[in-house]
Amino acid sequence: MFAGNTNIEVIVGPILAVVLAVIIVVVFLIICRRRKKKNRIVKILEREDDDDTGEMNSFNLSTIQVATNNFSEGNKLGEGGFGPVYKGTLQDGKEIAVKRLSNNSGQGLVEFKTEVKLIIKLQHKNLVRLLGFCVKSSERLLVYEFMANNSLDTFLFDANKRKELDWSKRFNIVIGIAKGLQYLHEDSRLKIVHRDMKASNILLDNEMNAKISDFGTARIFRGNQMEAATNKIVGT
Repeated sequence: MFAGNTNIEVIVGPILAVVLAVIIVVVFLIICRRRKKKNRIVKILEREDDDDTGEMNSFNLSTIQVATNNFSEGNKLGEGGFGPVYKGTLQDGKEIAVKRLSNNSGQGLVEFKTEVKLIIKLQHKNLVRLLGFCVKSSERLLVYEFMANNSLDTFLFDANKRKELDWSKRFNIVIGIAKGLQYLHEDSRLKIVHRDMKASNILLDNEMNAKISDFGTARIFRGNQMEAATNKIVGT
């Protein structure tokens, strides 16, 4: 009887040792991969800092307040998982969309600015362009180009507007979405996975060209906030 137990221990012991070794190796590889990714991002920022073209634009809170009529309900475009979105008009007449982020990002100021700087470097004709940001006390705002025709869902789920989407426009929209995703997944230096692709996150400009929105906001939020946001309508 005791001999049988001894044989089991002889067999199980090495197996447990191998399993433990595999777990240690996997954890080590995950840590190395994350460090490598972080170092790659830092190098991108350092390289582009040497050749900054002034794309990083910091807006004054007062400018945003005037543009959005102090975040009035009349200027509100929608409510998303990351916060409300407002239409604004700058003094030069340029129209913008302002996303007023909630206070649940869990990031410090430096980390927030770093993430924004990464997002703002992503430039493609089928991505909604991030123009800049504003940080003041607890306020964290993202300023985007304004899309005149709102989001794709407003056309798909409205019987009258849906008639405006002939097959030529639909084809153009699908191609635009595909090109935008191709850029995010393969061609951009950061390789971003959207995680929340839906009709409300596809915006349309005045010529009905598709532009993907919210492709970078997930980087600013972490954990449950991101998971909750996938179930809510986002306005930009």
